[in-house]
Amino acid sequence: MRYTATVNDRTFTIDILPDGKLLVDGKPRDVDFLSLDNKTLYSLLVDNTSYEGLVEKVDGLYQVLLWGALYSVRVMDEREQRLAKSSAAFVPDDVEIVIRAPMPGLILSVPVEPGQAVEAGQTLVILESMKMENELKAPRAGRVHMVYVKAGDSVEQAKKLVSVI
Repeated sequence: MRYTATVNDRTFTIDILPDGKLLVDGKPRDVDFLSLDNKTLYSLLVDNTSYEGLVEKVDGLYQVLLWGALYSVRVMDEREQRLAKSSAAFVPDDVEIVIRAPMPGLILSVPVEPGQAVEAGQTLVILESMKMENELKAPRAGRVHMVYVKAGDSVEQAKKLVSVI
């Protein structure tokens, strides 16, 4: 089975072979993945290097917190890729994108305001969670439509933070 995983702006092709072996961008990888709490904490061993991270699925994206950095990961199988490719032409650029809290935390800063133009990758919100600062960034260029939070607010997972058109 073939999957694509888009991590922030970089896309990887992942092939899972019938014997359970894994290829990432055509290169064999030795991977072991284990849930440590049957919820969100995972242990990952890649080519004899160990990683521990938090993984949560929010609105079809996996939010992965690894070594203090937050990654948004979209995983699609071959069928989903074909559907996305065929329907991409029908999605207008002015569709609102809502940025949600990937985990509970405290809003440290919201350096944007409604009506402000933003570039892809620009920081929209800084969220503190588990004593780590996480910069949540614009997935594409656009204009800030709504800001739902302010510095000092406590938020739950999946709370709306900012929307971009």
